[in-house]
Amino acid sequence: MTTQTLVASCTTTACSYNNGGCTALAITVAGTADQATCGTFIALDARGGIPTAQGHVGACQRLECVHNNDLLCTAGEIGIAGDQAMCTKFEVR
Repeated sequence: MTTQTLVASCTTTACSYNNGGCTALAITVAGTADQATCGTFIALDARGGIPTAQGHVGACQRLECVHNNDLLCTAGEIGIAGDQAMCTKFEVR
């Protein structure tokens, strides 16, 4: 794998890394076996991250996802959605 998966959209407005999109340098997809969530989600009264919304997936802990290869996401892009910061590309093998 030579490129990181882009976080193309984020609608989790309570996240401090969402400033018109994901501004975290890289996120971790975490969660439980039945749902994948953004492990980088943090709710603070501040906005942080890089100046532009170009976050990427740095690691994926969801081994059961079809897009996981050696703990890296192989999807072309993902979205993060809703109050629970769900990964929209999560798909069980």
